[in-house]
Amino acid sequence: MRYVIIGNGVAGITAAFTLRARDASAEILLVSGESDYFFSRCALMYAFMDRMSLRDLEPHERRVYAKQNFRLIRDWVTDLDASRRLLTLQSGSSLAYDRLLLSTGSLGEVPDWPGLNRVREGAVHFVTLQDLGRAESLARSAREAVVVGGGLIGVELVECLVYHRLKVTFHVRAPWYWPGALAREEAEIVSEHIRRHGVDLRMDEEVAEILTTPEGRVCAVRAKSGHEYSCQLLGIAVGVSPQIAWLRGVKTPPRLGRGIQVSSSFETSLENVWAAGDCAEFSANGAPFIEQIWYSARRQGELAARAMLGDTIRYDPPIFYNSAKFFGIEYTATGEISPSLPGVQTFFCRLPAREASVRITERAGAVIGINMLGARWDHSIFERWIAERRDMDYAVAHLPEAQFDVEFGRVDLTPVAAAYHNWRARSAAAK
Repeated sequence: MRYVIIGNGVAGITAAFTLRARDASAEILLVSGESDYFFSRCALMYAFMDRMSLRDLEPHERRVYAKQNFRLIRDWVTDLDASRRLLTLQSGSSLAYDRLLLSTGSLGEVPDWPGLNRVREGAVHFVTLQDLGRAESLARSAREAVVVGGGLIGVELVECLVYHRLKVTFHVRAPWYWPGALAREEAEIVSEHIRRHGVDLRMDEEVAEILTTPEGRVCAVRAKSGHEYSCQLLGIAVGVSPQIAWLRGVKTPPRLGRGIQVSSSFETSLENVWAAGDCAEFSANGAPFIEQIWYSARRQGELAARAMLGDTIRYDPPIFYNSAKFFGIEYTATGEISPSLPGVQTFFCRLPAREASVRITERAGAVIGINMLGARWDHSIFERWIAERRDMDYAVAHLPEAQFDVEFGRVDLTPVAAAYHNWRARSAAAK
C-alpha cells in the first residue's frame, strides 16, 4: 500500500505517524514545496524575533523521519488524475498513489485593495515559511510598517516588527480589536497593552488604496478616512483561505467550495482521496464550515488517517479551544466565545491593577464559553465543565483548579469571587 500525503503541516504529519503506527510495511510519502520537514507554524514569530532558529521550529528530530521510513519529497503538486491515481509534480516527475490525503493548509487572504496589483515589493503575509523569509528581508530595509487586520496573525506580525525597531501602524477595520473573539472590555485591555509597546493602533480604519514608488515598492497606505500612512512594509493579515486554487485546474478536481468538500469521514468526491486540516470543508446542519485552528488540524490528521486505514469515522467538531499571546498578555478561549451570542448571560470581571480578566458565558443554566486574559489556564478543565454542562456557580467556585502552576504566573482570584457574588445579586434584583 502506498499512501501519499500532500502537505507536511500538522494535519499531514499527524496522519503520517498515525498511518505508520498501524501499518509498518506501507509506503508513506510526504510531498511539500514549502519545507523539507514539518515545522511549528505557530512559532514563526519566534524565529522572526531571533528567539529560535529555523531548525528550532522543527518539533521532531530529523532522524525520526528515516526511523519511521517516511519518504520526503520537496516539490509542488501541479496535477491530480484520480482516474489513474497519479500526481504530477512541478519538477516534471509523476507520483502514483493507492490512497491520497490532501492536507494543503492555508494561505494569506489577498484583498482587492486598489493599488495592491501594482506592488512588486513590500507586501507580506505571515502564514508560510516563505512569508517569514520575505518579511525578514523587507524588515532590514524598512523604517515604517503598516499592518492591516485585527486578528492573531496581525498582532504577531506587529510584535515582530516592533522588535526590529520599525515604526508600526496597526489598522483594525472594526470598532474594537478582534470583535469576533473579544468583547469590548477585553479588547480595551489588549489595545492598551499594544499601544504601550509604541504601536499606533487605529480602529475603524479601512484601506482605500496602496501607494507605490515607480519601481513598485510600497510607499504608503491611504485610508478611507483620508489619512495617509507612510510605510515601506505592508503586512496583510486579513485572514487565511484554504490552499486549493491549484486544484481547480487539475484533470480530476475534487468537489470544491471555499475548501475541499469532505464527508464526515474526510472522504472527498474522488475515490481513494481524503482531505484534512485547514483545507477541508465540512457540512453541519446544511451549513459549510472550515476549522482553521492548529489543534483541530492535528485531530483531523489523526482521524483522516484512521479513515484511510478503513476505520469507521464520523467527525464531529470538538469543543473549540484556542490560546495565544497579545505581546505579553496570555489568552485562553474555550467553547462558544462570540461576544454577541443570543440568549446568554455573561459574567465579566477585570482583575484590579492587572491586565487580566475572566469572562464566563452561560446558556440555559450551563456554561458554554470561557474567555480568559492575563494568566495561563488548562483548557481541558474548561472543556470538561462545558461537556458536563456545569453551571456558572460551579465554574467560578472551581476556577483556581484550572490555573497552571505558579511558575507560569498565577493571578489572585479572590476579586473574581466577590465580583461574581455582586453580579448574581444584581441579576436577581433585576428579575
